[in-house]
Amino acid sequence: MEKIQKRPTTDCKELPAPPKQRLTCCLMSAAVFGALGSSFLYGYSLSVVNAPAKYIKAFYNVTWLSRYQEPATSETLTLLWSITVSVFAIGGLVGALMVSITIKVLGRKGTLLANTSLAMISALLLALGETAGSFEMLIIGRFIIGMDSGVSLSVLPMYLGEISPRGMRGSIGQFNSVFICLGVFAGQLLGLPEIFGHEDRWPFLFGFLAIPAALQLCVLPFLPESPRFLLMERRDEARAEQAFQAFLGKRDVSSELEEVHAETRAQSSLQVATPMELLKNRAVRWQIITIVVVMACYQLCGLNAIWYYTNGIFEGAGFDKSMIPYITLSTGGTETVAAVISGLVIERVGRKPLLIFGFCAMAVCFSLLTIFLHFQDTHSWMPYLSFISILAVIASFCSGPGGIPFILTGELFEQSYRPAAFMVAGGVNWLSNFAVGLLFPFIQMIACKHLQSPGRWPGLQGDVLMPGLDVPLPQEDVLMLAPT
Repeated sequence: MEKIQKRPTTDCKELPAPPKQRLTCCLMSAAVFGALGSSFLYGYSLSVVNAPAKYIKAFYNVTWLSRYQEPATSETLTLLWSITVSVFAIGGLVGALMVSITIKVLGRKGTLLANTSLAMISALLLALGETAGSFEMLIIGRFIIGMDSGVSLSVLPMYLGEISPRGMRGSIGQFNSVFICLGVFAGQLLGLPEIFGHEDRWPFLFGFLAIPAALQLCVLPFLPESPRFLLMERRDEARAEQAFQAFLGKRDVSSELEEVHAETRAQSSLQVATPMELLKNRAVRWQIITIVVVMACYQLCGLNAIWYYTNGIFEGAGFDKSMIPYITLSTGGTETVAAVISGLVIERVGRKPLLIFGFCAMAVCFSLLTIFLHFQDTHSWMPYLSFISILAVIASFCSGPGGIPFILTGELFEQSYRPAAFMVAGGVNWLSNFAVGLLFPFIQMIACKHLQSPGRWPGLQGDVLMPGLDVPLPQEDVLMLAPT
C-alpha cells in the first residue's frame, strides 16, 4: 500500500507567542506615586471638610467676633461656609484650563511635579488658618487645592495612558479612580473623633495634605517622562527609547518606537490643537460629544445626593448619632473595593460595557432607594434596605462611571488633540461639579417643603446638608441662599 505523503503544515504552536506584557516596578511606581500625589488628594479634599464642619463654622464665628466685636449673623456664616465649599470647584476649573499650557512647557511628569507646590501651599494655609485667626486663609487654601485637583485630574490620566502598554492601559488608568476612592476613605477615617475630627485637632486634617504630595515629590523625579511626549513633541528619540525600556521592562522597544513614529508621520502637518480648534474639527465631533456627555454624567449622575440622604437614613434606622461617622466608613470602603475590582476586569470586559452597566445599575438602585425612602416609616426594616441601596449605588458608580471617563479621554484622541481634549473634559467636569454645588441647596429646599409629615425624616426635616457634606446645617441657614 502506497504511503500517503503528509503535506507540511504550519502548527500554530510552533509560532512564537507574542511577548507577555508585565507590570514593571517603574510602571507601578509611576502609577502609585503619581496617583498618590494627585487623585488621592482630590478624593481626600472632597471628604475632609465633613468631620470638622461645625468646628470650622465656630472658628469663623469666633474670628468675626474678635474682629468686629459682634457675632456673625446666620446669613454671614452661611455665605462664608458656602464660599469655602464651592471655591474648591472654581479652583478646579481654573486648574483644568491651565493644563494645555503647562504640559506643553513642562511635560506630563513636570506638570505633576510642579503641581505638588500647590498642594504644599494649600496644606500650609489650611493648617495654619486657625492659628493665624484668618478664615481667608482657609478659603484661599481650598481654592488652591481645587487648582491642584483640576490639574491632576487632567494630567495624571494622560500620563498613565501614555506610559502604559496597550494591553494594560485600562487597568493602569483605573489607578486614578482607585486613589480617588482611597482619598475619600482616608478623609473619613482621619476625621473620626479619636483621630483628627476633634475641636483641638481639626487643623491636622488639612496639614495631612502635604504628606502624599511630599511622597510624590520624593519618587516621581526619578521616573521617566512620557515617551510619547518625548518623541512626538520634544523629538528626543534617545530619551524616549530609555523611557519605553524602563516602563515596559525590555530592551527591544523598536515596535513601540515605530508605532509612535507612524503616528508622528500621520500628524506631521498638525500642530498641537487648541480647545477651540478641537471643537471646530468635524472629524472628532463624536469623540467630543462622547467625552462631554460622560464627563457631565460623572458629576450629574446623583452621587452627591447620597451624602445628603446618608445621615437621615442612618438616623431613621435607629443608629446612634455618635456611631454614624463610623458607619459612614462603609461608603468609602465600598467605593474602594468596587474601583479595585473594576481595574482588575476592565481589560477583559471592556470600557463601554462597564460604563453602561454602571449607569444602568445606578438608575435601578436610585429607583429602589426612592421607593424605600417613601415607605421609610412603614416598616422598621425599611431603613436597612435604603442603606443597602446606597452602598449599591456607590458600587455601581465606581464599577465604571467613576474612572472610565478619564481613560476614554486619553484613548479617543491622537497626540495633537489630547491636551485640548483633557482641557475640554476638565472644564465640563468642574462646571458640572460647580452646578451641583450651586443648585443642590435649592433642590433640598423644595424637597423639604414637600414633606407632609413632621418628624418623618431626621436628616430631611429639621436640618439640610450643604453639598458634599455629611454635617447638617440648620434649615434656616440654607433658606438664606434662596433668591429673593
